[in-house]
Amino acid sequence: MESEYLSGRLLVATPQIGEGVFHRSVVLLLHHDADGAQGIVLNRPMEAPVDAVLPMWDGHVTPPGVLFEGGPVGLDTAMGLVTVPGDGEEPMGVKRLFGGVGLVDLDTPPVLVIPEIAGLRIFAGYAGWSPGQLEDEVKTGSWYVVDAEARDAFSDHPEDLWVRVLRRQRDHLAFVSTFPPDPSMN
Repeated sequence: MESEYLSGRLLVATPQIGEGVFHRSVVLLLHHDADGAQGIVLNRPMEAPVDAVLPMWDGHVTPPGVLFEGGPVGLDTAMGLVTVPGDGEEPMGVKRLFGGVGLVDLDTPPVLVIPEIAGLRIFAGYAGWSPGQLEDEVKTGSWYVVDAEARDAFSDHPEDLWVRVLRRQRDHLAFVSTFPPDPSMN
């Protein structure tokens, strides 16, 4: 990997990551620079409904109406990922990160935010890397770095995201999508 920053791109776990929270994970990188990286795992829906933690946001989230495990760091914190149509100003309570993707301040009343956004997912925790750590993990084959599509973060079937993201690649990564979840069962 070159010294480029990867904010807005996806990290797709390689089959080398055989277990744990990152097994077959798809991570949207929210921020990446010389000081490290932060992202959220997009394909780990939890059984906890949104209304159990943030009742005022229930009914506004993109289905399924559950919390997602955003990563192993800060599981006691919630982050609202949104998509904002158009190139206009940031809606109240939203910090645009890149393209149409932003984070919503979950203390903002939903009535002020919902008319301005097209999608909302709430994540418990995030993934974080110290300076140089992510670059090393990419070099050693733990992650594929691919382009994100707008629908990735708000997929109706997040449990299939790993396969779908790999399958749409136009190189050898499309074949990786057929790799069995447990190679010993092959």
